Amino acid sequence: MPIAICYHSLVAVRAEPSDKAEMVNQLLFGDLVVTTEISGHWIKIKTIHDDYEGWCDYRQIHILSDENYDLILQLDQQLVSDITARLSLQGHPGYTLVLGSTLHLLPDGLMNGPAGKYHLSEGESHTPLLRSPEDLIETAMLYLKTPYLWGGRSPFGIDCSGLIQMIFKLNGISVRRDAAQQALEGQTIHLIEESKTGDIAFFDNAEGRIIHTGI
Repeated sequence: MPIAICYHSLVAVRAEPSDKAEMVNQLLFGDLVVTTEISGHWIKIKTIHDDYEGWCDYRQIHILSDENYDLILQLDQQLVSDITARLSLQGHPGYTLVLGSTLHLLPDGLMNGPAGKYHLSEGESHTPLLRSPEDLIETAMLYLKTPYLWGGRSPFGIDCSGLIQMIFKLNGISVRRDAAQQALEGQTIHLIEESKTGDIAFFDNAEGRIIHTGI
């Protein structure tokens, strides 16, 4: 199955192959996906970092050759650490990136992109690493005042589980996409008095289904 990469700032991932379908997720610049099925101009994808499935417009992702995919796997990664950043290449349109976008670093310190070697002309990036639980809270505060958006993963619109996933991603920890999936990870705390900074809280409905999360 072909591998593709997102070379756009944000790409909507929908539940069905239709512009009218529910947006269930978003790809950020640098996200890698497995492509599994085509329907018209829609392509079904599964994100490599969390195995989340959905449909996106095939014109909004870039299919990689086996050689280029192998190259990307060998590159170090950094994440955009500002609310926005600018990726530039002289003579080509640049990209406005959002917090948490993935940059694949070439050996010369520049960044892989669709037209060659790019550089960050605005904004900062960092290698994700959790040094203390307080880092999670500091990251969470970057998303203050972000509007709620079902399926969102950016500072311009995010949902509850997307927020948790991005907070931990920016600190080098991979968690699943949906709240119900996240509730199956980690270690369960049975008493609220045992909770610590950076722990994730989950909320269920009358049927016992996890429907919300917070930190």
